[in-house]
Amino acid sequence: MNLTAIRQERQKCFNWKNIKPLKEAIESLQEPLIKGYHLGDSVSVELDPTYEAQELENIQNIAKLMLPWRKGPFAIGSLFIDSEWRSFVKYAIIEPHFNLEGKRVADVGCNNGYYMFRMLKQNPKQIVGFDPSALCYLQFQFINKFIQSSIKYELLGIEHMEFYEHKFDTIFCLGVLYHRSDPIGSLKSLFRALEVGGELILDTFMIDGEEDISLTPKERYSKIPNIYFIPTVNALKNWCYRAGFSKVTVLDIKKTDLDEQRKTEWINSQSLNDFLDPQNPELTVEGYPAPKRVYMKAIKGTSK
Repeated sequence: MNLTAIRQERQKCFNWKNIKPLKEAIESLQEPLIKGYHLGDSVSVELDPTYEAQELENIQNIAKLMLPWRKGPFAIGSLFIDSEWRSFVKYAIIEPHFNLEGKRVADVGCNNGYYMFRMLKQNPKQIVGFDPSALCYLQFQFINKFIQSSIKYELLGIEHMEFYEHKFDTIFCLGVLYHRSDPIGSLKSLFRALEVGGELILDTFMIDGEEDISLTPKERYSKIPNIYFIPTVNALKNWCYRAGFSKVTVLDIKKTDLDEQRKTEWINSQSLNDFLDPQNPELTVEGYPAPKRVYMKAIKGTSK
C-alpha cells in the first residue's frame, strides 16, 4: 500500500470549503505565549496575561468555528471547551493498565487528540494518531499550537496501520471497532501493526450474555447509522483470538451514563439523553440495550 499517495490524496481535504477557513484561522493566530500547561482531567494551557488579553476573543471564535467538540475537555486560558464526552472518565479506567515509558504508541480513531495529550505524561518515545477526519485533525492542531508537542497526526485509518513505517509497542483503539463492518479484519490489521509482545488497549460497545453472539442493529443503534456489531464479552474475546492475539484480559465494564456523555454548548447535535428511550433508559430509542462498554487488553504473543 502506497501511504505517500494516500497522504497526498487526504491533504486535498484542506481545500474543502468547510475546512479551508478553519485551517486558515488557526494559521492566523499569533504565536502563542504560554506560562505552562497541565495534562489532567482537563488538558489546560495557562496563557501569558498580555497575550491572553490580546488574543482570547480570537481563540474563542476559532474554537467555536470547529464545533462539535466530542472529546475533552480543554482549557485555553480562561476559555473552557466543555466537550460532549468527559473523556477523563474513560482515561481513568484504562490508565492503570499501561506503561508507555519509552514506547512507540498509536491511537487509532484519535479524534482531536485528547487521549494522546494525556499520554505525554508517561514519556513515550513516540505518539502517532490515526484518524481520517479533517475537523478532528484541525481541532488537534489548534490545541497543539499551544502545547507544541511532538505528537504526529496521520489522516489514516485502521486499514493503513499495518503498512506504516514502523510497528508499535502499544495501540489504543477506543470507541472505533463498532464502526467497522469487518471487526475481525480490523483486529487483524491492528495485530499486524504491533511489535511482538505489543499490546492493544481496546474499548467497544457490548451486550450482556455468556453466549458467543453479537447484536447486529437493523439500521441504527442509539441513532447512529454506522454501528455494525455489538458483541458479548465472550464473542469479543473470540474475535481477538481469531485475529491472532494470544492473551485477552477484561479490564472493566461500564455503562455509559449522563455523567460521561451529555449535550453541551460545544456540540451542535444531540447526545446520549436523546438516544435513550424516554420511558425506559435501559433501552435505546430503537429498543436495543442501552450503551455499555467493555475495556480489554490484548497481547501479541507470537509473530505471525
